[in-house]
Parts: sequence; C-alpha cells; structure tokens
Amino acid sequence: MAEQGQGIFITFEGIDGSGKSTQAVRLCERLSASGVDVLRTREPGGSSGAEEIRALLLQGEPDRWSAETEILLFTAARRDHLEKTIQPALAQGKCVISDRFADSTRVYQGATRGDLRGTVDKLHSLMIGKEPDLTFIIDMDPKVALERGLARNSGEDRFEDFGLGFQETLRHGFLALARDFPERCIVVDGNRSLEAVASEVAAFAADRLGIEL
Repeated sequence: MAEQGQGIFITFEGIDGSGKSTQAVRLCERLSASGVDVLRTREPGGSSGAEEIRALLLQGEPDRWSAETEILLFTAARRDHLEKTIQPALAQGKCVISDRFADSTRVYQGATRGDLRGTVDKLHSLMIGKEPDLTFIIDMDPKVALERGLARNSGEDRFEDFGLGFQETLRHGFLALARDFPERCIVVDGNRSLEAVASEVAAFAADRLGIEL
C-alpha cells in the first residue's frame, strides 16, 4: 500500500512489444476520467536528464554496452527520474503510472545477461530505495511480441535486436519476478484483445485505489 498522505505508484512491466505501454496509457485515461490526479511517465526517461541517458541505452548496436555498464546507466537515469518526477508527484498525492521501473533492470540486466541480480539489488537499495505499490506484468507470447516490437521501427530497438531467445528468457525472468514479489505484482495475460486486458488492469487498479471505474 502507498504511504499515508502519499500518492500511489503503479508500474507496468513486460517484454518488448507486450503492450504494456498501451495499457499504461489506457489506465491513465480511465483514472483521469474518474477524477484521479494521474501522472504518466516512463523508463528509461521521465526527466530531462534521464531522457538523455535513454538515447544512450536504447539506440545503437546490441553489444554497445556490457550488462554492468547498463546497470549503472539505468540506475543513474532512475535516480534522476525519482528525484525530479516521481517523488514530487507522489508528495502531491498523485497517482504515478510508469512504463517500466527497477523490475526491468532486475530482469534485463540482472537475470538474463549474467548472474547480476545481486548487483542490481544492491545498487537499487543504495541509490533508489523505492518500490511500486502495484506492478502489472503483461505476459505475452515472445514471438508475437518481438514481431510487434520490431514492426514499430522506433529506432529504439536495441534490445529487440538481441533476438527471440533473449525475449523468451526475459519472459521467464518477469514471471519469476512476479513470484518474488507476490504482494505487489499481478500477471496479466496479454494474449487477448486490448480491451480485455485493459478491463482486467482497471479492475485491479480500482480495487487497490478503493474506487470504482
């Protein structure tokens, strides 16, 4: 639960192309229409400094950075995001909805590219020290998700370029993470229509916020 007098922090996680960004937008729209003061943000990014680091992380060749360097860059971006965007909004009582947060680093760098989970968690504890109140993990067939992610041709497809095997490993990593944090993580089947997924997400969010949507 969110701290008393604070807003609530909701995150969306999942493999590339799983539809989590779309679901984050839909939940924001639904909550806003119900009178909830919502701030939508993303990672890497969400603040001016973090957006600059985003370009370094998501563009270029797959082997541009080692997993260890990525952990440091993601943590730096997340610290700026936390200081400049997330904490001020929560202090104002807003509902902050972020497309990715620390769970992505736990999976992308900590669990799939070497045994670095301990390093990720130590840095998180030292420099971030914040967990979401509620996390939606959008679970989807990695092959379909990868095709969708590459079709976007966004120019930010460095992680998609690691290929299908990497995406399959990511999926297992996110499902394992949901088992690690059952008190806040909800796995949602993303292999359905956008409307069906959005309805399930809204129902869980409404229950956590104590409102009707």
